[in-house]
Amino acid sequence: MEYQIYTLPNGIRIAHRQVPYTQIVHCGLMLDMGSRDEKPNQVGLAHFWEHMAFKGTKKRKSYHIINRLESVGGELNAYTTKEKICFYASVLDNHFEKSVELLADITFHSIFPENQIEKERGVILEEMSMYQDSPEDAIQDDFDSIVFANHQLGANILGTQDSVKSFTRKSLQQFINENMDTDKIVFAIVGNISFKKAVHIAEKYLKDIPQRKTHLKRTPPQSYLPQRVSITKSITQAHCAIGRPSYSLTDERRLPFFMLVNLFGGPGMNSRLNMTLREKYGLVYSIDANYSPFVDTGFIGIYFATDKANLDKANSLIVKEMQLLKEKPLGKLQLHTAKEQLMGQLAMAEESNQSYMLMMAKSILDLGRVESLENIFSEIRKIEAEELQTITQEMFDEHQLSYLTFLPE
Repeated sequence: MEYQIYTLPNGIRIAHRQVPYTQIVHCGLMLDMGSRDEKPNQVGLAHFWEHMAFKGTKKRKSYHIINRLESVGGELNAYTTKEKICFYASVLDNHFEKSVELLADITFHSIFPENQIEKERGVILEEMSMYQDSPEDAIQDDFDSIVFANHQLGANILGTQDSVKSFTRKSLQQFINENMDTDKIVFAIVGNISFKKAVHIAEKYLKDIPQRKTHLKRTPPQSYLPQRVSITKSITQAHCAIGRPSYSLTDERRLPFFMLVNLFGGPGMNSRLNMTLREKYGLVYSIDANYSPFVDTGFIGIYFATDKANLDKANSLIVKEMQLLKEKPLGKLQLHTAKEQLMGQLAMAEESNQSYMLMMAKSILDLGRVESLENIFSEIRKIEAEELQTITQEMFDEHQLSYLTFLPE
């Protein structure tokens, strides 16, 4: 079940994968621009645009945008990350054309009505307050600014209270003009629709989008200094983030490191951190480690919350688990199990057609291709225990880790 790509004369790529036995089509426009592409006075503007795209186009008011797919049982959504903005939809296949037309409309023909800008400003300020009231969310955003200090990757995707209050229609148009490049846009489609039909319909609504070019270069973070920061808040538990910069998307150590992080603190209940801190000692409700690769750097973060009295013990147990991985290579059975677990998780993730559609768009923008599961499995099977040990010794070097702790008053 391979994917196919068709490139329009304006540079927009249409990526398609036909999946039989489904009546739902998932499709989305993904743009290779995100919060890291903002200037210092634009912090939060990419996310603000993602919200404002739904607030009115040349031919639709906000109500008509919201109602267009919802009224036929479909879903319309969007998100912003550090490097991408995506508008996407899921509908019954007989409404596919409606979704393509609507996605093209909100992405390329939004008019950003002034009265809606004022309303949405209030909505985003509420979203910020919601995150601040949730320490497990707030700590992740605040930790980015420690690991990527003085760099756009460290800025909060939502922006700041002051920046959001300053945005105007002109700010939005300027950000789009500076960053939109049709060669860096992918329209991805996954469903039981032929490639020919998908291209024919997508072309109808995307071929007249004017070609746009930008020559902006992303600058990678230069220097990293490990920091230990504690902040007192009116919360009941201590929340902790531990991490550092790591490997980029194109680094050959990316997949072994991904497997290592999965074994160490991935979503499985049998991760080493979960087995030790939750199952053995009962110190946490949940603990996880995640690795996010970007185009020119990466990020490893470990997050947990615990009673203030147990914080030092929890931290020392995490360091101890790191130490075990650094000192002793995985045994044959442990390595085999780690590989099998990761392959199973990846295969399950690909079962979701919506997840596959989003992954396909991102992968084409970042790497120019989508790796087949067979290729990824083949790479996973080649991973050696010594390779993982070397990576652990580098990435879990205690002197290079930063800590951010929220302490109860």
